[in-house]
Amino acid sequence: MRKIPILAVLVLGAMAVSQAPPASASSHREAPFATKNPKTDGTDFYMFNSYDPARIASCATSAAGCYVTFIANYQPFQDAWGGPNYFNMDPDALYEIMIDNNGDAKEDITFQFQFSLALGNGGKGIGLPIGKGSADVAIPLVASGNIDTGGMANQNVIETYTVNMVTGDRRTGTVAAVKDATTSSTTFSKPMDNIGTKTFTDYASYANGFVHSVTIPGCSTPANVFVGQRADPFAVNIGPVFDLIDAPASVITNPDDRNAVANPLLCKNVSTIAIEVPTSCLGVATTGASKDVIGSWTTASVRQARVINPAPNFLQPTVEGGPWAQVSRLGMPLVNELVVGLPDKDGYNSSEPSGDLTSGLVTYAEYPTLPALVQALFGVMPPPTPRTDLLTVFATGVTGVNNNGASAEYLRLNTAVPATPAANQNNLGAAGCFSQSLTPSACSTTGTPYTCDCAGFPDGRRPGDDVVDITMTVAEGALTSTANGFFGDAVLQDPSQFDSTFPYLTTPNSGSGVGSVQACTGVP
Repeated sequence: MRKIPILAVLVLGAMAVSQAPPASASSHREAPFATKNPKTDGTDFYMFNSYDPARIASCATSAAGCYVTFIANYQPFQDAWGGPNYFNMDPDALYEIMIDNNGDAKEDITFQFQFSLALGNGGKGIGLPIGKGSADVAIPLVASGNIDTGGMANQNVIETYTVNMVTGDRRTGTVAAVKDATTSSTTFSKPMDNIGTKTFTDYASYANGFVHSVTIPGCSTPANVFVGQRADPFAVNIGPVFDLIDAPASVITNPDDRNAVANPLLCKNVSTIAIEVPTSCLGVATTGASKDVIGSWTTASVRQARVINPAPNFLQPTVEGGPWAQVSRLGMPLVNELVVGLPDKDGYNSSEPSGDLTSGLVTYAEYPTLPALVQALFGVMPPPTPRTDLLTVFATGVTGVNNNGASAEYLRLNTAVPATPAANQNNLGAAGCFSQSLTPSACSTTGTPYTCDCAGFPDGRRPGDDVVDITMTVAEGALTSTANGFFGDAVLQDPSQFDSTFPYLTTPNSGSGVGSVQACTGVP
């Protein structure tokens, strides 16, 4: 399936030729069951060598100073004004980031995140004295006043989480807690969502206080963890795409029109899980087929059994039990959304990369349906099938760049490729760094942006990589044959839209006031 994704990407390119961009939100509401469970719906996954200026400097001095950042986003299409309960994580779910460090398509390290909710006022909920004798009456809101000044006293819903690291199989391996580097606590606090400017005077500063320095088991160098709401980092012309690809070829084939359309996701938020880990603590292979390369993906799981509580309360509206059942999977972008057929989307979300080679889903890569759909819509002949060339190229990563010997669909990152500073990043990633023979050309370290940025997608994925334009252009032969020119969706993704320090994604849109949806869209 990991091969399916990039394959899909190439399929996309073929479609682009047909006059329209087959892109979509990377993995927002991509499967039928995911629409029923938005709290466990993974939207985007990123993995890259940290390009914080301080990290770049420390990495240049010593390999011990290098870091890799993993970002897993969940809960798509959040409206900032989506009160009164907003977007807590699911306390009955298990969110995981898996890392394969030896090229066998199986997890060797897993970071598990689990969440807990509690009511304020010592678990009783904040109440107000409104004449009912000496008893307070519980308020209906998640906050009773400004959080910046009143702090916990005004916070009616308190969300915390734990992080465990599992070595080996994520269900049977060795489990150890990630701890606060200063206090050794195993419980971490999570910021409230950006309700608005009356509840938060300075939300950006408030949220920055929830970046935790942590100690990872067996690792002498501290890592960083952040979990909280962020502005949705994905960019795509999503409306026309799903309206039978309602876009003119004159726009999507013109590189000068890459910013012709405002990003429809600009005013949306997501829930972010981010962890920055010293590269030396990831067990990256130093020899062999997987030398310097790691693979990674994110999942969410829930218990197999769920019973509605006939007498629900804040902490227990349901009773959950049984083994964990995976309901979301995400590695390479756009795979389940645009490649896997509708009957198999939920099956894909429950699958593992180690089964990709023998999975029947490979058929979707060899015999992609999107080009045929485009042919029906626009009369353009699709490439011949089966697409064995694409399977060969994308099943294992790019030779000499991020091939690790595995036949699986997930993000691959060459940790030995130096991170590119934000100001020099090319939003078309590494696509321009490979010749027709798939041999990487010399990485460019001149120009703004670099003319050849080896540190970008598909060598990992950074927030500023325009994966829609990259995949469409690559699909047209940029990595395998004579390129057919540029293809895009007229919505720009660029590193300038993001922060250059951990957690990289920007402050979420506010529910009211400055930064609100009104300010974001210009609607009064």
